[in-house]
Amino acid sequence: MDLFDSMRIFVRVVERGSFSAVARELNMGQPAVSKQVRALEQYLGGAVFARSTRHLALTDQGQRFYSHCQEILSQLEHATRSFASGQEQIAGPLRIAAPVSYGRLCIAPLIGTFLQRHPDVQIDLRLNDYNEDLLMENIDLAIRIGVVKSEGLVAVPLGTSTRRVYAAPAYLERHGRPREPAELAGHNCIAFTLLEHYDRWHFTRRDEALEVAIKGNVTSNNSEAIREMVLGGLGISLSPQWLFAADFEQGSVCSLLDEYQTTALPVSAVFSRERRRSARTMAFIDFLRENV
Repeated sequence: MDLFDSMRIFVRVVERGSFSAVARELNMGQPAVSKQVRALEQYLGGAVFARSTRHLALTDQGQRFYSHCQEILSQLEHATRSFASGQEQIAGPLRIAAPVSYGRLCIAPLIGTFLQRHPDVQIDLRLNDYNEDLLMENIDLAIRIGVVKSEGLVAVPLGTSTRRVYAAPAYLERHGRPREPAELAGHNCIAFTLLEHYDRWHFTRRDEALEVAIKGNVTSNNSEAIREMVLGGLGISLSPQWLFAADFEQGSVCSLLDEYQTTALPVSAVFSRERRRSARTMAFIDFLRENV
């Protein structure tokens, strides 16, 4: 058993939630994937998955091991890229795709600093809220917010996108301020439709988990549009902190239900497994890991 290969397969099974999905992604049989996980469990001396459930669920030990695997594999990838980058000049065109709002607010302000370090790189920043086909669009690197489920993509974790509930003072003056998540059901909530289950918002407080079915008279697939509608007093949104950071500081919006936690979305840099990893692509990923 190759320990690192088994760890990589285990991590992908956790992320994809399916042995068969990982088998298709890696172009190997499902029995081979299961064999790798069983060999890993034998090596560890315990189960990583609770197989009595209908869906894949990690054991407590499996959850801790998964966290360590992410860190170890990330460091290994970083070391490998660092070695490769030292052998290849960081120069040439770099086509990057990102969601519109995140690209404008979080990626574009960093590009100048990156180009100061690597002046021989030419960046083409493509902003689109839809997940483009990286191979067809000749994209070197894409920024994705949320769980990366596409087969054939390598995802490098950059961090998480914390979300809060926001509303303009004008809206709260007319409709009141919700004091607990259940009260959101009586408010005009503006949903972002590119997320799965966008009409259900999830909260936790201590050990209590809450799900609220929200409703409203408008939805959108664009974060910038939702921001404008919230600022205009139309309704309440569950949005990333980076989207409303400046507005919150200026007092243009209020943050609601701050004693509750919402589900943070993972932020990843992704690239195709079929595309050669250039030094400039790896350098930009390393730069994002330092600065995002």
